[in-house]
Amino acid sequence: MSASKQSKELRRLALSVLQPGFVGTQAPDWVLRAINDGLSSVVLFARNIVSPEQVALLTARLRAENPSLIIAIDEEAGDVTRIESSTGSTRPGNFALGAVDDLDLTEAVARDLGGQLHAVGVSLNYAPSVDVNSNPDNPIIGVRSFGVDPGRVARHAAAWIRGLQSAGVAACAKHFPGHGDVAVDSHHGLPSYDAGLETIATQALPPFRAALEAGVRAVMSGHLLVPAYDPQLPATLSSRILGDLLRKELGFDGLIVTDAIEMGAVTDAYGIEGATVKAVVAGADAVCVGGENAGEGVPDQLAGALVAAVESGELTEARLTEASRQVQEFADWSAGRARSLPVNPISGDIGFVAARRAIRCSGSVDDVLPLTAPPHVVELVPATNLAIGKETPWGVAVPLRERLPGTTFVRVHHQQLAARPAILEEYALAPATGRPLVVVVRDASRNTWMGQALAELARRRPDAIVVEMGLPGDSGAGAVRIFTHGATAASGVAAAEVLVGAR
Repeated sequence: MSASKQSKELRRLALSVLQPGFVGTQAPDWVLRAINDGLSSVVLFARNIVSPEQVALLTARLRAENPSLIIAIDEEAGDVTRIESSTGSTRPGNFALGAVDDLDLTEAVARDLGGQLHAVGVSLNYAPSVDVNSNPDNPIIGVRSFGVDPGRVARHAAAWIRGLQSAGVAACAKHFPGHGDVAVDSHHGLPSYDAGLETIATQALPPFRAALEAGVRAVMSGHLLVPAYDPQLPATLSSRILGDLLRKELGFDGLIVTDAIEMGAVTDAYGIEGATVKAVVAGADAVCVGGENAGEGVPDQLAGALVAAVESGELTEARLTEASRQVQEFADWSAGRARSLPVNPISGDIGFVAARRAIRCSGSVDDVLPLTAPPHVVELVPATNLAIGKETPWGVAVPLRERLPGTTFVRVHHQQLAARPAILEEYALAPATGRPLVVVVRDASRNTWMGQALAELARRRPDAIVVEMGLPGDSGAGAVRIFTHGATAASGVAAAEVLVGAR
């Protein structure tokens, strides 16, 4: 084989292991060219989505270049939603499903989501998160987890995977070997999971074992250091974790996908090209890129880095070929699965049913609810991590106003409160004079400023009703406390229904 032909083949192999994102609601010419050159996957984000009809047209255009093209999405159907990013998810997230603890319900919600994704042409979903949220200060997982108990998380991970995959969309268990017991957001830095082998085996790994037993088709690596296995390299770049632990010890033979390779946890030390090469060397089969780095030249840049690594000997051609083979086997399975199942674009109301069942209340509920007069609603707004779209609406005020006309509301951010402490008096307390006051929070126990503001509002108005839409730490503030276990649109509707006595 001539040198130029060999180089071309290497480039095709390199492109085949990338899963890039792109900007726009139509397929860019550069993406179509890359597919013809060997690109085997793309990933969709909120910026690519306007409506189900538009997404279906987009995926059909992409697959006109390659009918087996893998089209991925990061759709957890909770606080992290792409397909419903402009409206908020009509399904509750993992923490709410874990709170209900009905495996049939979890499976039904995931099947409903799978049907929606299958109908628009998605074949791989980067979900569910099977991390055990064992650290309450975790800034990245929280309500994305099914809970704090490994057994509960394992049960629901398996049910969710069965439901999604029964609808023709592959699930992807993340973030291996477990991102739940860290205190650093891997978008910005390198977290460390410092537990010993025995603790990891009993705390973090059971949900992944359950996912594998449920037949999950893909596993996503986490960008975190796990010194018990590898004190030098984060999991995504560690052959000890991807090869020895995931492949050999756990016996996983499906597709290993990286978390977004541009995240600071891996690029701060190695750059995006270095992290890409090290991930494939370590055993990753597909490299997700393009959440933040979605430019036209990125796939060529990373494919070039992989080719150069083969030529320098850092990456063997055999490892690159094996990764490409895993991608192709997944693509073949996925395409066959999609052809074998009918398309049903109609979603049911199972998401709202689940959100209602996840509601928990405490306090003087019978004395205070239902509301008999339009309240003033104060929503305390936290900064969210990059996994949650800033455009995704959340809260209780809007669905409550639809059910109780005359409801007024205000949103207060930390920066506003820090700049003007009197804002609580002016915008929260004064408008609520002579009216019910509803205070909506999101992880008040983890956001110090929010907990303090809630305490002050409850001190001034001990009759306030508090709706917690994050992790349900109970401060005892307020006459009634409503816990939704997530901040999806469905959860907001469910809380509003409780407030007006509609359930």
